[in-house]
Parts: sequence; C-alpha cells; structure tokens
Amino acid sequence: MKNTITKQKLEKYFNLTTKALKITKKNIIKGKENYAKEIIDMVENYLSDARHFEKNKDFVNSFAAINYAHGWLDSGVRLDVFNVNDDKLFTIK
Repeated sequence: MKNTITKQKLEKYFNLTTKALKITKKNIIKGKENYAKEIIDMVENYLSDARHFEKNKDFVNSFAAINYAHGWLDSGVRLDVFNVNDDKLFTIK
C-alpha cells in the first residue's frame, strides 16, 4: 500500500539519510564548520528520535523524524555548508 509506512520503508529511508549524513560529514566547506556542526547535530538528534519512535512501533512519527533529518541535510547543501553533487541523495542546485 502506498499509504502505509512499513518497517522496510523506514529502513530504506534510514539507510538513505545515514548515507547522506556520512557524505556531508566528509564534505564540509572550509569556513562553514560551525554551521555544519549545528546541522549534523540536528540530523543525528532527529535520527535518534526516529529510532526511538520505530522501537515504540510509532512508524508515522519515525518516518517524519527521518524526513526532518534529511531536510536539515538538504538545507545545508543548499546553503553551501556542504559540497556534494549527488542529486539522488540531495536537493542540489
């Protein structure tokens, strides 16, 4: 079903966001380290929240938290905090 959040769907998006996070950590633009730290902290917090919700079988809030996490990464890319070029993982210019 398209309107159902399954454990498999959560894992797909956990993997996607975790991969994107690893890439951004390696591609911080010089001089933007403080901004990057703030963004990375927020991403890690949202991913932690998502795992907490998943553990409690609250898949809707887990999925929402994953998407917030990835949104933080995308905003960092758009604001030139991270230098990435993968248009499959990020919303790039």
